[in-house]
Amino acid sequence: MILKLARKSLWNRRGTAILTLVSLAISVALILGINHLRHQAKQSFTSTISGTDLIVGARSGSTNLLLYSVFRIGNATNNISWESYQAISKSREIDWTIPLSLGDSHRGFRVLGTDHNYFEHYRYGDRRGLVFTRGGPFEGVYESVLGAQVARELGYKIGDEIVIAQGLGDVSFSQHDDKPFTVVGILEPTGTPVDRTVHVRLEGIEAIHLGWQHGARLPGRGVSAEEALQRELQPEAITAFLVGLKSRMATFRLQRAINEYRKEALTAILPGVALAELWDVLGMVENMLIVVAFLVLLATLVGMTTTLLSSMKERQRELAILRAVGAHAGYLFALIEIEALLLALLGVVLGILLLTVSLYMLQPWLASEYGLFISANPLNSEALWISAGVLLLAALLSLIPSVVAYRRALADGLSVRT
Repeated sequence: MILKLARKSLWNRRGTAILTLVSLAISVALILGINHLRHQAKQSFTSTISGTDLIVGARSGSTNLLLYSVFRIGNATNNISWESYQAISKSREIDWTIPLSLGDSHRGFRVLGTDHNYFEHYRYGDRRGLVFTRGGPFEGVYESVLGAQVARELGYKIGDEIVIAQGLGDVSFSQHDDKPFTVVGILEPTGTPVDRTVHVRLEGIEAIHLGWQHGARLPGRGVSAEEALQRELQPEAITAFLVGLKSRMATFRLQRAINEYRKEALTAILPGVALAELWDVLGMVENMLIVVAFLVLLATLVGMTTTLLSSMKERQRELAILRAVGAHAGYLFALIEIEALLLALLGVVLGILLLTVSLYMLQPWLASEYGLFISANPLNSEALWISAGVLLLAALLSLIPSVVAYRRALADGLSVRT
């Protein structure tokens, strides 16, 4: 009976109730959406690279090595000699290695020198491999493969020529324009730094730097593209390399051996551990998003409470009549509480539906444009706890109008005012 009366009371004030319900649904969708994206972002972040057991670079901190080798941010403190790379990669415990050579750019995007192992063994997410939307891996020295974002933003297609610049600036006056690269492949979006990378062969990196020293072209020492192909293009050094082991049981043993490598100061890190450490550094931003969403939700619930309080004056006679026909004070108290909980419950349900539909509709666009693979199901144990918290908070805040209804219903409702 009381539930039916609460529903009819809300329907009688449906204009105000609908506005409150919409704002509450949007707030719930916001806080659950931020929580969902937070988990998805963390999962995507920690899955930027997978299937790699070790990352090896010059002696430095684990975060710095991770940033420049995986995220293409910053620079290496030093390079690794080709001899050291070959000596380590021949270890019986190693299944495969991927050499990485960084230091050049193309119109603000990093250029990565590597080999065919990159396309065969590089994994991200849930061990997903790299897939080509058009073309295929490079074969020639002056061929390149573009990440999805590079091709989209710069409008490149198969067969176009690109010029690599010396250094990492968005604008460079040191261009390797005598040795252009032909685009032979474009990768699918991955949601990782791969999308923002121009991939070329290690031999291509060596070829464009023939006749250059300390980032500048040597006068009278130029080497044409054709002449470069006749030279020995074996790299002298690389920036870092990724390692895949035959057995993970050997991970810590090989890591220690590399860290104690006598011929060169090297560092080997576990990518999963380094990613977790880096995410902890970013945890403050994550928590701030949750706080902002909670404040928005709290403001909406306070607004709902204010609306219920404002309606008390209009409903004084209604509540007094209920008292006069036998409804006790606790009944009126429960009536206001149930109205608030109904609004909160409907707001939570509509908020979840709104978020689910929005995620479902945005999924293809986010995947194609930004390489973000986000689940359309925002429900998990944490989301259910948040929803329960919203209902509890609504019940607590609605105590104020409930107590007002309890105390004023009979006295104010039946008094005659002139």
